[in-house]
Parts: sequence; C-alpha cells; structure tokens
Amino acid sequence: MVNTTELASVTPILLRKTDGPWFMCGFYCNMDGSSCLFGVLIFQNLNSAFLQFPQLVWSANRNNPVPTHAALQLRQDGDLVLINFDLTVVWSSNTRGKPVSGINLTDTGNLVLFGRNNETIWQSFDHPTDSLLWGQKLVPGQNLRASVSESNMSQGLFCLSVTPDGLMAYMESNPPQRYYSSRFHEGHSFEFNKGRLYGWDIPCSSFSQFLKFDPDGHLKVYEWDGMHWRQVADLLSPEAGDCGYPMVCGKYGVCKHGQCGCPDAANYQSNFFRQIDSRHSNLGCSALTPISCDYAKDQSFLELKNAYYFAFESSLYGHGTGLDECCLNNCSCKAALFAYDGNGTSEGGCLLLNEVFSIINNENHAVSVHNTTLFVKVSSVKNSRHSKVMLVLTLGAFSASLCVVGCCLFLFRKRLKELKEIEMDLLDHLPGMPTRYSYEMLKKMTENFSRKLGQGGFGSVYEGILDNGTKIAVKYLDGFGQVKYSFLVEANTIGSIHHINLVKLVGYCSEKSHRLLVYEYMANGSLDTWIFGGTEKSPLPWHTRRKIILDIAKGLAYLHEECCQKIIHFDVKPQNVLLDQNFNAKVSDFGLSKLLEKDQSRVVTRMRGTPGYLAPEWLHSAGMTEKVDVYSFGVVIMEIICGRKNVDWSMTGENSHLLSLFKRKALEERLQDIVDKKSEDMLTHMEEAIDVMKIGAWCLQSDFTKRPSMSLVVKALEGVVAAETNLNFDFTNSSVVNMVATADQEQEAVDDASPLLPSVLSGPR
Repeated sequence: MVNTTELASVTPILLRKTDGPWFMCGFYCNMDGSSCLFGVLIFQNLNSAFLQFPQLVWSANRNNPVPTHAALQLRQDGDLVLINFDLTVVWSSNTRGKPVSGINLTDTGNLVLFGRNNETIWQSFDHPTDSLLWGQKLVPGQNLRASVSESNMSQGLFCLSVTPDGLMAYMESNPPQRYYSSRFHEGHSFEFNKGRLYGWDIPCSSFSQFLKFDPDGHLKVYEWDGMHWRQVADLLSPEAGDCGYPMVCGKYGVCKHGQCGCPDAANYQSNFFRQIDSRHSNLGCSALTPISCDYAKDQSFLELKNAYYFAFESSLYGHGTGLDECCLNNCSCKAALFAYDGNGTSEGGCLLLNEVFSIINNENHAVSVHNTTLFVKVSSVKNSRHSKVMLVLTLGAFSASLCVVGCCLFLFRKRLKELKEIEMDLLDHLPGMPTRYSYEMLKKMTENFSRKLGQGGFGSVYEGILDNGTKIAVKYLDGFGQVKYSFLVEANTIGSIHHINLVKLVGYCSEKSHRLLVYEYMANGSLDTWIFGGTEKSPLPWHTRRKIILDIAKGLAYLHEECCQKIIHFDVKPQNVLLDQNFNAKVSDFGLSKLLEKDQSRVVTRMRGTPGYLAPEWLHSAGMTEKVDVYSFGVVIMEIICGRKNVDWSMTGENSHLLSLFKRKALEERLQDIVDKKSEDMLTHMEEAIDVMKIGAWCLQSDFTKRPSMSLVVKALEGVVAAETNLNFDFTNSSVVNMVATADQEQEAVDDASPLLPSVLSGPR
C-alpha cells in the first residue's frame, strides 16, 4: 500500500512508467479503508513513500465502493471481476467465454484485456467515467458522467454525451435539461490529443494532461506544472459564461455577474424564497411556502422580467400557448419561460420546467438577445417580513387582551354551572388559530365519516375533501379527560406555529361533545410504513432517507429554538413523521408536547412518550429538557438507516435491541453490518450512511448535557460542522430496556402517551 498527498492510499496492481505521466492500476481508498475504488490513476514520479497528487481517471465501481479486503480476479473463463468481502461480484468486464490471455496497462493509461495474438478484447478506454486521456475518444452512445463531488466519486447529475450530430452537455432531470450543444463539423471527432480536442485548441506545455468533466458541470483540461495539476482550459465556459451552468447558484438561485441571490419581481431580494444557507449563497433558494398539487387554486406566478434560463432555445418551442394552459394547469410545471419581440408579443412559446435550477439575470441582454420573462409558480400568499412583524406585534397585544377575557369567561362559566364536559371555546381566543369548522361541515366533507383511514385508542381518522377539492385528514377524538386535554394542547401548539417540516393544522371542531382536528393530507403516509413495512413497499433510497432525517431535524430545531416559546415534543418516533408526495418529512402529533418560556430550561412533568424512544433521564429526574427529543431523534436516525425497529422480538439475544447491537458493531468497527441491506442504494452510499449513524450516536448520549442541540445536529447533517467523535456507546440502561420490553409486548404506551398513531392520517400508502 502506498500513501498519497491526497489523504488517500493506493494498493497498486499494475504500474506503467513513461517519459511523461506515470499510470497505476489498483485500489484507490480513503484513509480508513472503508471505501475503495478499483481504477486507473495518473500521477507524477513516485517520490519516496508518497504519490504526488494522483488523479483517478477511470474506475470500475464508482457507484459501489468496496472495503480494503475486496479482491480483483482474472478468472480462467476470461472474466475480470471485482469481488467483495462476502464473495459477491461487485463489477465484471463481461468477457466470460472470450479468449483472454492477460491484462496490461498501456503507456497511455488504457487498461486492456488482450488475447493470444495480443488483440484487444476489452479496454477501459471504451468505458469512460468522467475523464479522458491522450488518445482516448468518445463515440456516439458514449458519455462522461461527472462525480457527485470531489470527495464523492459516485455518478452525479451532469452528463456529457456524444450523438451522431454533435456534442451535448445536460443536467439529469425529468426531462433532461441541456446547457451546451454543438454540431460536429466535417472531419472532426471527439478525440483528446496533444493540443487538440474536437474544435478546441488546448494550451500544451507538458506531456502530462488529462480532461475531466467536473462535478460542477465544467469540462476542463488539467496539466502538471511541476508542482501540482493546473487548469489550462475550461472548454464550455466561453459559451456558457459565469452564469450558464445549471447549479452555479443552486435550485431557484439567480445568477448575475457570477453573484447569487433569490428571485423576486424587483431586485431578486425575495418575499417568496429564502437562501438555503446565507453564508453560501451558491447553494440555492427554497420556497417559503412550497407549492403543492393539492393547493393548485392557491397558486400564481412570480414574474421575473429579463430572466433567462440556460436550457432555452426559442426555435424548439411552439407559438401561441397561454401561461395558464402552459404551466398553471400543469401540476408538474414549476416555471415557464417566454420570449417576446419588441412589441411584447410572444415569439417563442413557452419552455416548461418541471425542475428549476439556476436562473440567469439577462438585464441589458447580458447573455441572450431574446427578451425573456420567467414565470415561477409560487403560493399566492406572500410572506412579507415587514407584514409579519406588524402582524405579530398587533396579534401579540390583541391576544394578551383576549387571553385575559378568555380566562375570565372560563372562570365565570365554571362558577355558574358545573358541566361534565368542558366546552373548549377557549380555542376561539388563541392567536393564530386555523379555521373552526362546525360538526355538520366536517360530517359533509367526510361523507358522514364513511372513508376511514385508521383507528386508535382515542378515536378514528377519516379522509375528507374541502370545497376547493383539497384532501384533508380528520382526526375524530372520542372520550373525556386526557383526550380533551390532548386536543387542547395539540390544537393550541400546532395551530400557532408554521414550518415546512411541521404538519399543518387546517382546522378544528369543538362543538358540544365533538372534538375533531383537521390536518393536511400526507400522500405517502407515515415514516414507519416505509422503514418497517416489509416487502410491500420499495426500500427508500439513501438520498430520500438522508433528506427525511434532515427534515425531521429542522422541524425539531424550529420547535426548540425558533418559536416564541420553546416546545418539547416528547413523542418523536417514525409513526409521528408524515411524508408528502415528494417525501418531504413533517413532524406531527403534538398531544404530549409542553411549552416553555425562552428562559426556562426544564419542565417538570410525569413520564410521557413511547417506550423505545424514552431518554434515560426519565428514570432519575422529574425535570426534563428538550434533549429528550434529541435522544428520541437519535433512535429514529438508527431506525431509518438500519431499516428496522429499535426493539424487534423476532430477532434473538442482543440483536433484538438495536442500540445494544449498534454498540457492539461500533466497538468492532463493523457498522456496515447493520445498514439496511434491502436497499442496494444504501450499500452504494455505505460511508455516508455510517457518518449519519455516528451523528445519531451523538444524539443518544446517556448524559443529556453531552447531546447536541437540534440546530447543531442540522449543521452536522449539512456538513457545516463536524460531529463529536468522543462518544459513549452506553446509550441506555437495563431499566429502560426492561420497560421497552414490557410495553412492547403489551402494546401499551407509557403513562399519557396517545395510542392513536398519526400515521393513519395519510390514507392509502
């Protein structure tokens, strides 16, 4: 094994020395050896025990890294195969049955399987990844695929493709969005040679060069200058410019002279969008109020004059299509681009965008001669910061008065008459409450409660439809005492807060003995049905699981740190995480939550929550902090990545308790053993999954003072800060495990936890 200056190690199999660059075929691994690629590297002369800045120019298993104890075999049947530690075949040259005599690495960096007469049977030059070497060409049907990032060499979204007509660079989406194209001229081919590629003249002062399709979509030529690899050409940029790349400013980001902002009708300082990260404006923008097919009637367009889009070619689109017909009535459409003549008449129809990547500011025709306007679909309700501040101040003063009036009214009614049931008209006096429906209205919306979605200990959930056609889920609570308390707490809590990662309370009903809560309908149901659902649903891919984890973290961070009052959820679990049609995750069920003042660090309460997700401090302290939610979130992370319940009695011994199993595997440095193997994509992203599991372990520290805040968890998941590595893997104790076992076997929740699971709010899944 040879170390490199790139914080990686190489296990060489073949080495080729030349007067220019040297080439090596072997295993290229990260420093801990958990992720290795078999491939070809270009580098300069071996210096002592280090390779100087080796660059991977071809790999066999870029989407399926292997650990260090994998092996390469040239079999007697002629097949070259990469074997994983469990003897499964990760990659094959597919030359079985062909007369392969040997393997060679040529002086141009081409890995070749040759026959008895030295004829080429298979070569790496025919299977390019993201790079080309001198003498290598792309032919129609072949393409270069950029990596996800410099550190993640898996196949990304950018593609450079050769067609019979020419060259095309595009961003993978539905449909693909092209940002560069050119036609082949007679006598030209896409072959990389010294000083020449296609129609480009390339500076060449060294024999050591390679071409790479970079993760940002740039096509660059790199050359060794004696110290490092230096960029000598950026081939697409003369035409694309600083702003012509799909992700230069991220999704919905607006690029102007290389600077990024968010879209607005006036100055790109948006009331509809906000930057994902204010410190990194190139990461893009997200909608303050996401659009949904369920709320199509509440949508309009944000008109961006002088905005251009990289994928637009006016000659490709028809004429005379109206904006409503073109996009507003099309659920998949997120934006539409129109080109106009000098009289303001559309000259090029509309380009529909199902995904909106970076937008280009075209003031003074900076990038295009077309007069173009981009119409971005947004929620009709504007989110003006000034209006919000004024509204909050007004409602604050008004609600204080109403609360006093409400309390007096409540005491007066209690003195006047004893009732077996307490009418919860107090809800009418809470600021920011959603719509109050009559019982008859909800009865009509649910067709007399005929479409039951599910049932729990406190009542049932039914599907309904509002007058505007929007689907809803109606939670009908039956009973007294704790049920009525839970109703008031949940309506008060969720009715007064709004966040993209918290389930939206549409309305409620408090009429005589009827207690109902009306929620937005979540098309993909609850998280537990996707990670514990067995074989009836396809396993979630890694990027979806990671997004769900981040969404939950953002929702909890909002509850703990961004609300006017700190809110502790007390029942974080997969059943209380709902998924919309795009698998955006939203925290739900606030029936056990507690509100604290900002300066209040603890709340004294009886034990509440669900066994298996309870923090250890419940057993020895009555004063709880928001860190109990952090602990529960840590359990949820483990369940999402491992695809199993924390406690699974179908397994034997220690394996039945996930956290105990995690401890053993962590100490053995074999966390890959417990990653969900039902998903091939999870195995492809094994290293990332393990990194997130370690963040989960940070959340599970038995000493609550050593757990991170949820805002810190969000930063760790986004890669802004590093997770704590000095961890104690004793996440729980025997008392907690016994409590989990008893409650799980008896199918009961602890104390006042609601057995009505919010997963039934979502309907068919």
